[in-house]
Amino acid sequence: MKPAGMLPAAGDAAQSIATVTWVLFAGGLVIFIGVMLLLAWSLRARASAVRPRLWLLGGGVIFPGLVLAALFTWALPRMPAWKPLPPANALVVTVKAHMWWWEVRYRDPVTGVDVITANEIRVPVGRPVYFALTSADVIHSFWVPQLAGKMDMLPGRMQHLLVTATEPGVWRGQCAEFCGEQHAQMALHVVGMAAPDFSFWLAAQSRPAPAPATARQMQGRDAFLANRCSACHTVRGVSDEGRLGPDLTHFGSRLHLGAGTLANTADGRERWLAHLQQIKPGARMPSYDRLDPQTLEALGDWLGSLQ
Repeated sequence: MKPAGMLPAAGDAAQSIATVTWVLFAGGLVIFIGVMLLLAWSLRARASAVRPRLWLLGGGVIFPGLVLAALFTWALPRMPAWKPLPPANALVVTVKAHMWWWEVRYRDPVTGVDVITANEIRVPVGRPVYFALTSADVIHSFWVPQLAGKMDMLPGRMQHLLVTATEPGVWRGQCAEFCGEQHAQMALHVVGMAAPDFSFWLAAQSRPAPAPATARQMQGRDAFLANRCSACHTVRGVSDEGRLGPDLTHFGSRLHLGAGTLANTADGRERWLAHLQQIKPGARMPSYDRLDPQTLEALGDWLGSLQ
């Protein structure tokens, strides 16, 4: 995973922001140096040579005002569009924020694929991605620093963000608006992929969940249904009734679970199932520590097989 921060940009929108940031920093440095030079001169000059009103007006108002006006004029057309229009070939990704996870839906106008997943976004490198951002409950904020700036997600309103990843990689995003108890653990990861790899991945995501390959995975699927996990979670091909929690159809292909809380490993899945309310208190899911270890292992194994 690439180190966090917006200055090492991996997207066109983030690159524009990084360029403007450095120029504004340079402009602020010019103002600072100018004011310090004036201060040093005033301390050394004779009192009769100093006209306070003139220097305050010139050095404290006119000079910084001109520099700031020039910076604003230069920066304004270089900022990403506030309400961008999607290019004809853009991949449309709708992201709906929940307390405290992300629902992600892909709609590809080129192939007609329509896929729902959660907590992880995959994008093709070099192709525009048009994000449609909204919230299911409170105000959240979508922020992947290396790809673009922040965008608030408001209930009942759709915001838009146009991003083009310029290189492959994995970038961590975060909800940047305080949204409740587990705001700090509401992360997501964006994975930039070569266009052919992304097409293959998206086609795989559109298929139903694979059938259990072993007796233990079959036991895990049965435990999923017996414990009514399907009341909240959809696994296409197993149960389509759940809409309250993340879609788990291809859960095993994701890098993390719990909106970036744990790595998606066998140990991570079992810890999450058994101790969820200790790991992420307040999450809208109970801990399943009442299940015996064999059932927990089987359930974790089956979820990991959902590639």
